[in-house]
Amino acid sequence: MSNPYPLEGLHAVVTGGGSGIGAAIAQALIADGARVTLMGRRLDRLQAQRDRLSVDGGPSVELQVCDVADEASVRQAFAAAVKTAGPVDLLVNNAGQVETAPFAKTSLETWRRLLDVNLTGSFLCSREVLPAMTERRFGRIVNVASTAALKGYAYVAAYCAAKHGVLGLTRALALETARKGVTVNAVCPGYTETDIVAGAIDTIVAKTGRTPEQARAELAAVNPQGRLVDPAEVAASVAWLARRDSGAITGQAIAVAGGEVM
Repeated sequence: MSNPYPLEGLHAVVTGGGSGIGAAIAQALIADGARVTLMGRRLDRLQAQRDRLSVDGGPSVELQVCDVADEASVRQAFAAAVKTAGPVDLLVNNAGQVETAPFAKTSLETWRRLLDVNLTGSFLCSREVLPAMTERRFGRIVNVASTAALKGYAYVAAYCAAKHGVLGLTRALALETARKGVTVNAVCPGYTETDIVAGAIDTIVAKTGRTPEQARAELAAVNPQGRLVDPAEVAASVAWLARRDSGAITGQAIAVAGGEVM
């Protein structure tokens, strides 16, 4: 009989855990028995998610305020997480940010900010957990990339560049750790029901005069299934990659996008 709690006894850190995909991932990992540390920049959002996710008698849910683009903040947050909940077995690099602009109007400040949050953040967080994972001969790192790691989209050049970088980091790190008991994979969602997509809809409305319904339909049409992805669907893929019996899967980019990319 299979274990109903395949992640029991494991400590997972989820960055960007205060909302959207990160919150859904935390919920899935908790349901599978992991104790979870939520990280994010806004304490109020993290507290709201802990209140929603905590179950009497269930795994613990801890919080750490963290700016993944800041090295000192990352070091402090992970040191505190380990002290509170033990060594990190599972890391989900989910924190991300997107801004839209034509390439010619993309400022160097915007370029650097999106690289810092989406790519450097994954590097800094992975660097904090990897030595202990390799020492224990077990670890799972899942980077939440995007279909923007697998193809290009107009008006988000900085975001696409950063997410392509995340996929390159994933593949390189997977090879470095292949014989050390650690797996490193990427999950690449398409347009998903999140605040980021809500913001994209607002931008389309503001710049084109379309209605919110038309803007939403335009994004959904990118998915061959004709819909937006549910955050829980992304979370299910992450939870599967986090399992102890997923050890042969590493260096992969798993698209959760209804067939948008093959």
